[in-house]
Amino acid sequence: MQTYRQNYYWWNYWILGSILILLLIATPLLTIFVKIFEPPGSTWSHLSETLLFGYFANTLLILVGVACCTFLLGVSCAWILTNYQFPGRRYFEWLLILPLGFPGYIMAYTYVGLLDYSGPIQTFLRNTLDIHVTGSLLDLMNIPGAIFILSITLFPYVFLLTRASFLQQSKTLQEASYLLGKGNFHTFIRVALPMARPAIVGGIALASMEVLNDYGTVKYFGVNTFTTGIFRAWFSMGDASTAIYLAAILMTMVFVILFVESLQRGNRRYAQGNGMSKPLVRLQAKGFQKWAFMSICSLVFMVSFFIPLMQIIHWVYLTHAKVMDWNFLLLVFRSFSLATGAGMIIAILSVILLYSLRLSPFKWLKNITRISTLGYAIPGAVIAVGIMIPLIAMDHWIIDQLSSSRTGLVISGTLFALVFAYVVRFMAVGYNPIDSGFQKIGIHVNEASRLLGKGTGKTLWKVDLPLIKTSLVSGILLVFVDVLKELPLTLILRPFNYHTLATKAFDMATNEMIAESANASLIIILTGIVPIIFLNRLIRSKNL
Repeated sequence: MQTYRQNYYWWNYWILGSILILLLIATPLLTIFVKIFEPPGSTWSHLSETLLFGYFANTLLILVGVACCTFLLGVSCAWILTNYQFPGRRYFEWLLILPLGFPGYIMAYTYVGLLDYSGPIQTFLRNTLDIHVTGSLLDLMNIPGAIFILSITLFPYVFLLTRASFLQQSKTLQEASYLLGKGNFHTFIRVALPMARPAIVGGIALASMEVLNDYGTVKYFGVNTFTTGIFRAWFSMGDASTAIYLAAILMTMVFVILFVESLQRGNRRYAQGNGMSKPLVRLQAKGFQKWAFMSICSLVFMVSFFIPLMQIIHWVYLTHAKVMDWNFLLLVFRSFSLATGAGMIIAILSVILLYSLRLSPFKWLKNITRISTLGYAIPGAVIAVGIMIPLIAMDHWIIDQLSSSRTGLVISGTLFALVFAYVVRFMAVGYNPIDSGFQKIGIHVNEASRLLGKGTGKTLWKVDLPLIKTSLVSGILLVFVDVLKELPLTLILRPFNYHTLATKAFDMATNEMIAESANASLIIILTGIVPIIFLNRLIRSKNL
């Protein structure tokens, strides 16, 4: 009996499924790792001598700029909303999270349209104040413009994590600082900020990985980065080896960011005894301070969400009659179906990983599940290149085996490649809420079912899945939203002439049809707001 039990825990079909999922998701990284040792392509020497330094400098400059701006915006707003009471505070707590639902590439062309000669601002200046400006009111088509756009869409990462950290801090520490004669500013700098450092760095790391993944914003602004370089090497130069080399450099930058975040966190602990803990009490802002806090939060919200959203709604009002036809409805149905399918597949794979972990809770299996969720840290362009190369090789092998005169691609030119990439990229998005659901129900319910003679499959179907159905829906919803607005992966791997809402909006904007592109953009934005509101409710329920 003991031998059977040991064999059962060490090896079963669930563990086999977990290993297969690992191999599937590790395909892009393994491809890049193997290909990096092959000789470079014909264009690599030219690119390394002329463009590579520019790619690195521009990418690094945008990373540093966005890190600084998201720090200033996220930390300042989090501190104000956590420690001061003023009119509108409760609304700003969730209003300042909404920019996360605004993809950077949509924000980019919206602000270009706002500031353009024919935009509402210059039209108002000409018609009302008789002020004439030649060209754009403010030139955003450069690196500072890209930093501005990415910062106002990504600062909620820092805001969310930092606010949660501030809410968990004890009032006792602040009172001790006041007793030592320190004011609010010194207390913030010397006490609150160091304790929130892990959360701040974690938020900046998330924003930085989104910057490395961005293609739409930098492409629209004409800024050369590693992501645009991968696209150029793949599509314009037709050199897969050069694309692999650029992808490897970009992956190295991602791992450096993750290493620095882990290194600064180390084994530090910012904790205190429960007996010394007192909840934070917000100070009542009065006079100038009250109006200053209201103005700061209002300005950040207006610039990062309200103004561009109103412009998009205005464009939709002007163009919906000629854009929203049966082809547009088909585009919406196609995008929603693709996102839903990817979400359901990721949910199924996540259940397999987590259930195998419940049946055999060993460290090596935990490492497998962690590796399986690393795809979210990998830029979309890297995943696309790492998937396309083995699929093309598989296509050629299939064609050779069939001895067919057909020269087209069998797998890489289909939706299979696109869904495969979505699974690799967004596994962590669906995995985490389902993992939370399994942890809440515990292992005892599962063990009770097993003691009653039910097998693992029936226990999962009859007991576990009904108990975690809310977590399953949450995971599918989060994946749905991310897939709906994903751009780099879809642009590279989509079948010929196949559009989603994201690619259609970007394609129309780059072809100077900004107003018409707003219809697809509005659906993406409104869909992205839903999980953000749920996220804010979760944070408030735990920390209010």
